[in-house]
Amino acid sequence: MRSLPALQTKRALMLLGVAGLAAGLTWALWPKPVLVDVAEVRKGPFEVTVDEEGKARIKDVYTVSAPITGKLVRLSLEAGDRVKKDMTIVANIEPMAPAFLDVRVTRELEAQLEAAKAAVALAEAEIHQAAAELMFAQSELRRAHTLIKTKIISERALERARIDVDTKEAALARSKANLDVRKRELESSQARLIGPEEAWKGEVPAGCCVTVRAPVSGRVLRLIQESERVVVAGTPLLEIGDPDNLELVVELLSVDAVKVVEGATATIEGWGGTPLLARVMRVEPAGFTKVSALGIEEQRVRTILKLHKAENVADRLGHEYRVFVRITVHQSPNALRLPISALFRREGTWMVYVVERGRARSQTVEIGQRNTGFAEVAKGLPEGASVILHPSDRVADGVRVVTRAPAATPR
Repeated sequence: MRSLPALQTKRALMLLGVAGLAAGLTWALWPKPVLVDVAEVRKGPFEVTVDEEGKARIKDVYTVSAPITGKLVRLSLEAGDRVKKDMTIVANIEPMAPAFLDVRVTRELEAQLEAAKAAVALAEAEIHQAAAELMFAQSELRRAHTLIKTKIISERALERARIDVDTKEAALARSKANLDVRKRELESSQARLIGPEEAWKGEVPAGCCVTVRAPVSGRVLRLIQESERVVVAGTPLLEIGDPDNLELVVELLSVDAVKVVEGATATIEGWGGTPLLARVMRVEPAGFTKVSALGIEEQRVRTILKLHKAENVADRLGHEYRVFVRITVHQSPNALRLPISALFRREGTWMVYVVERGRARSQTVEIGQRNTGFAEVAKGLPEGASVILHPSDRVADGVRVVTRAPAATPR
C-alpha cells in the first residue's frame, strides 16, 4: 500500500494543475483592452474655407473682328506678342476675287454688254444729229443778224433764232452727257464679265486694302484666324488683353456661395508657384446649372476675386490658367478645436468617446463651424480632454482602451 504522504502529494499536484488550467482559461477569455488613437482637445487658430478649383482670366479681353468682307492676309503676329493701341497693325484685308460665272449668267451679261455697245452707238449718232442741228441754227442766227440791219426781218425773228441756237447747244450737251452714261454702262457690263482668273492679274491695286489696328495695348492672347482666307464682316480674328489686369473666377456651389461675402480673403494655390493672396470682389447674383463629371446637375455661382499685392505674377500666371482657391468664410484666433475624426452621429446627435481612467466614455457635444480637420466645440468638452480618433465598432461605453501612441493633437 502507498503511504499517506504520497497520496496527499499527488492530490496537491492535481489540484494545482486544475487551478493553473482554470487560470489560463480565465486569462485567455478575459476581454483585452482596445488599442486606440487619441488626441487632446486644445485651443488654437481655427479657420473655415470654401475650397474650389478656378481659373485666372484677364478682366477685359478684346476680340478683334474683320470690319469688312474680303481676303484676310496671313497674320504675322504670334500669341504672346505685345501690341500698342492704334499703332500696331494686327491684320490686313484685301479685296477678294470675283465669283465664277455660270453659263446662263454669262449669256445674260454678254447680252447686256451688246446692248450697252448699241446704246453707245445710238448716243454717238444723237451727238452727230445735235451737232448738225446746232450748226444750222448758228448759220440761221448769222443770217438773221445780217437781215436785221436792213430791217428785212423783225426783232422777234432775231430773238427766235437766238433761242433756237441755245436750244440746239443744250441738246448737244445732253447728247454728250448721255454718251458718257452709256460708256459707263458699257464699262460696267464689261467689268461684270471679269472672272476670278483675270482679277488684278496677280497684282493688288495700290490703296485697295484695309488695315486693322490694335484697339488696346497689351498682348495677343489667341489667334482665331491665322491663315489666309476669305472672311465676312464680323469674323473674329484674334484676342488681345492686358496681362497685368488679371482676375480669378471660381464657380462655387450655390450652398457654398451664400457663405461668401464681398471682401473676404482667399488663398490661391495649385498654380505652380507660391500661394498668393486674393480678395473677393463680387459674387454674381444669378446662378447657372452645370453638369458635373459624374453627370449630376449642380447649381453654380460665379465668384470673382482680385489678386492682392501680386507683383510679376502676370509673367507666369496667364489667361485661362487653372488655380485652386481657398476662400475664408469663418476665422477665430483662439477656438476650442476638436479633431473631426473623433466625431460620430448617434440618433441625430454629435458624440465622441472620451478616455477616462483607461476606459471609453461616450460624451454628447455641440459643435459650431467645421473644416476638413477640426470642429469648433461649442459645448460638452473641456480643454485638455482626450478623445478617441476613428472609433471602431469594438469601442463602446465603458470598454477598456489602451493608447497606441502618446496623445498628440494633429496639425
